[in-house]
Amino acid sequence: MTAPFDKNDDSVVVIIGTGAGGGVLANELAQKGVSVVALEAGGRYLPEDFVNDEWDSFGQLAWTDTRTTSGDWRVARDFAGLPAWIVKAVGGTTTHWAGASLRFQPHEWKAATTYGVVEGANLLDWPIDAEEMEPWYDKAEKKLNVTRTNGNPGLPGNNNYRVFEAGAKKLGYKMINTGRMAINSTENHDRLMCQQTGFCFQGCKWGAKWSAAYTDIPEGEATGNLEVREKAHVARILHDAAGKVTGVEYFDANGDLQMQKARIVAVAGNSFESPRLLLNSASSMFPDGMANSSGQVGRNYMRHLTGSVYGIFDKPVKMWRGTTMAGIMQDEAKHDPARGFVGGYELETLSLGLPFMAAFLDPGAWGREFTSALDQYENMAGMWIVGEDMPQEINRVTLSDAEDQWGLKVANVHYSDHANDRAMRDHAYSRGQAMYDGLGATRTLPTPPYPSTHNLGTNRMSERAEDGVVNKWGQTHDIANLFVSDGSQFTTGAAENPTLTIVALAIRQADHIAREMSAGTI
Repeated sequence: MTAPFDKNDDSVVVIIGTGAGGGVLANELAQKGVSVVALEAGGRYLPEDFVNDEWDSFGQLAWTDTRTTSGDWRVARDFAGLPAWIVKAVGGTTTHWAGASLRFQPHEWKAATTYGVVEGANLLDWPIDAEEMEPWYDKAEKKLNVTRTNGNPGLPGNNNYRVFEAGAKKLGYKMINTGRMAINSTENHDRLMCQQTGFCFQGCKWGAKWSAAYTDIPEGEATGNLEVREKAHVARILHDAAGKVTGVEYFDANGDLQMQKARIVAVAGNSFESPRLLLNSASSMFPDGMANSSGQVGRNYMRHLTGSVYGIFDKPVKMWRGTTMAGIMQDEAKHDPARGFVGGYELETLSLGLPFMAAFLDPGAWGREFTSALDQYENMAGMWIVGEDMPQEINRVTLSDAEDQWGLKVANVHYSDHANDRAMRDHAYSRGQAMYDGLGATRTLPTPPYPSTHNLGTNRMSERAEDGVVNKWGQTHDIANLFVSDGSQFTTGAAENPTLTIVALAIRQADHIAREMSAGTI
């Protein structure tokens, strides 16, 4: 383990958060000989600590600190205190994620150009494109050991997948397989191969699924260049009279306020905590929050178009057996405005255990229709909709009047669907139901979105400073030694699960930061 860095050492890079962005950035910099202090609000849990029980695992890993919610999305009504299902632990939400690892399609980097003007949407082209990202995607796929890349076979399909595939093929879909997953599908690796246990969302007890918690973080620590301080909740970022970042203040495990000096600060707390921290770091020099001269900090929140479809059959499916999300249909991920919306969506296999089905299926709908569905749980198949939702300035993270246990203003998450989102969701519901109906389902259940797991935007990347928060390197337009290193830098959401892109951007950002540090420019 690394000897601790001195809190007055102003040569270190401080990274706030240790998930797909922060955890990878920390390791990549440490491997390059850069001194890194990573501050993580949660504790440390390794595969032997994970619990194959939905509620117990949720209590162990989930970020349940106070948040508030507004807007017309279903989450504001049914889960007002839980707008997202993300993790508070070393490794961040890479412990909870399913492992789906997909590249953006080339046109999705240029949504404004591709889709044209969409009324009410705040579309913007990314300042990078598919060609520039290709070598970084290559590195990310190798790091995550993604199936169906670099000679890795795909995972086997479980019963849920077999039903899904048969239904998709009956409708004429062709792009169906068990996906590109960051889960070991063979034995010749440092970690075990997938054991098909089915508790992918609860932390993989086998370590077969990539997570920064037990890959990048310990690899970085082994260099002696990375120190991780767990249960360290960052309160604010500090700066000098010239507006340059100088360090951070954080509450330690005992609730005592500490200060760590820094040469560079990288914010990687997900799309709620990162803007919240920038806004809570307001000062006389930055009255609207740090890096917010554009007024864009917190705006353009995206959560992917989501929803689920469940089908009930006359024979058992036992969808909970096997890898949760190893199954994808990508035929509808294309941009085809003839369908009545711009952008596209994917359908992916999904199963929730009985406790979460009862909680998330449709709260408030207790009655015969609901309970009879749960009675048929063994005969149920399930899928999840993942699609590109529209960035809107009104969908945003702001500071709530509520305060957390340290007296800091918490995030309020405001979200309302765009008309394009509603049209896409309706199309996806109808296609998902048709997949199951075509196989003789006795009943199909389209269900509204759960608390978000794909949280994007709020500190978006832009060519011009007035349009966003960070440049093409994730470096804030306003402050040269302040970076954003998570999904909040996404300019648009694309149809694909975001983690692979977050990892690729983090590897690329580490390369840039190390190069600029060496040149003495930051």
